[in-house]
Amino acid sequence: MHILVTGAAGYIGSHVVKQLIEETDHDISVIDNLSTGHQSTIDTLNEIYQKARSGRITFYHEDLKNFDKIDAIVKAASFDAVIHFAASIVVPESVENPLKYYMNNTVNTTHLIKLCNDYGIKHMIFSSTAAVYGEPDVPQVTETTPTIPINPYGMTKLMSETVLGDASTANKNFTHVILRYFNVAGADIQNRIGQSFPNATHLIKVAAQTALGEREKMMIFGEDYDTPDGTCIRDYIHVDDLASAHLKALEYLVNGNKSNIFNVGYGRGFSVKEVISTVKEVSGVDFRVNMAPRRAGDPAMLISNNTKALNTLKWTPVNDDLTLICQTALDWEQTLI
Repeated sequence: MHILVTGAAGYIGSHVVKQLIEETDHDISVIDNLSTGHQSTIDTLNEIYQKARSGRITFYHEDLKNFDKIDAIVKAASFDAVIHFAASIVVPESVENPLKYYMNNTVNTTHLIKLCNDYGIKHMIFSSTAAVYGEPDVPQVTETTPTIPINPYGMTKLMSETVLGDASTANKNFTHVILRYFNVAGADIQNRIGQSFPNATHLIKVAAQTALGEREKMMIFGEDYDTPDGTCIRDYIHVDDLASAHLKALEYLVNGNKSNIFNVGYGRGFSVKEVISTVKEVSGVDFRVNMAPRRAGDPAMLISNNTKALNTLKWTPVNDDLTLICQTALDWEQTLI
């Protein structure tokens, strides 16, 4: 098969490409505008490719908003499936600049779906998010929990999910899997790739940066939630386990199964204070942590019910260990200094 991966120079996309290289014999092409990803990541993926098998990935340095150029790429390449990551993902920015998010996340995704239908691409795997659930009134969400996004980021993803669903309904030869991610963290176990976006807001990356002196301090936003230690609880999943869910989703579609939606998390959570304590433990640094008021829109607890992914995709996560997640994140952060 010939697989197109958009946003493959980024954090999650690069880990999926790594696994496609090492665990399948598919031909791989990638599109990335390198706005948040890095050429060095593409170079590393090609090094992994050379060690695993002969050849290289095909890299198109292009932006999905350039419709004519993307059309020409897709038309010429005869792809069998698309794994779509390319998106803007910073929630506060989506509130400040919503049009950027609607154009990049929803309009560009809709155009990509159109190209799949125009040129006979059979399958798409879509990178979605637990942000589509908004502030659920249950601590553990299933795929049928009401989707009520509270920010433009979550809404753009939900809109793209709707477009995918409608497109698959209209075209019986086009199927998709939507993966709703929870809190992705950590890095490649062999420390070859990781989260390289310097201004990332993810708790574990911020804590690792603080432990290494890249930040003077970090903040805890609220300690008066209805949780055991008063801080928010989230479901943290190692990026390699998330990547493996994409390979299982691809296998699921290739085997002729119907379009579907899956939560991808571990089904259990850790509090902000527990995460910070773990990073302090693995780093050996008692870094400075200050308290701050709650942020608007932060639910007290958000944990996946992953039963559907475990049973239907036959997905088996192997890195469900907060210490491992924090250690790999810290190890990767050290390579960026």
